[in-house]
Amino acid sequence: MADALSLVPKAGASPLFLREAEIRRGIELLYFGYSNMIRGADDMLASKGLGRAHHRALYFIARRPAMPVSDLLQLLNITKQSLSRVLGELQTKALVVTEVGARDRRQRLLHLTAAGAALEAQLFVELRTGMAAAYAAAGQGAVTGFWAVLSGFIPPEDRPLVEALQSTL
Repeated sequence: MADALSLVPKAGASPLFLREAEIRRGIELLYFGYSNMIRGADDMLASKGLGRAHHRALYFIARRPAMPVSDLLQLLNITKQSLSRVLGELQTKALVVTEVGARDRRQRLLHLTAAGAALEAQLFVELRTGMAAAYAAAGQGAVTGFWAVLSGFIPPEDRPLVEALQSTL
């Protein structure tokens, strides 16, 4: 992972960090970093006939058990039709179950089954290994800066949903 730091100029980001070349560099690093981080999880999912949309659903349901379908729809920012397909496949594979809300019987609350929790845990271990190595190589200050940059992509109206995930730590 120390080699990854060779992609960062010795002097750090240019003082002209808002110029096209610097922005393109950030976009490229984000694309390549994400693709490589998720590769092992993608292979694990493919072996089960699942993809990244399924992974995202499993991840967020694990983070917030009893999450209403409407919250997951907002977090994933996908169409109802797409989410319905993903949840249907996860239910068919006995990875996710829904229950009716106690206060609002129209509400559907999502839970992972034991098999779903086990798969999500395996996927997390795959991601955690690479993320921890990258964090360790970059250092605490860089991690804080990375979080700040990524947080800047989240629209203000969506931030409460993302912040609610932190309360489940």
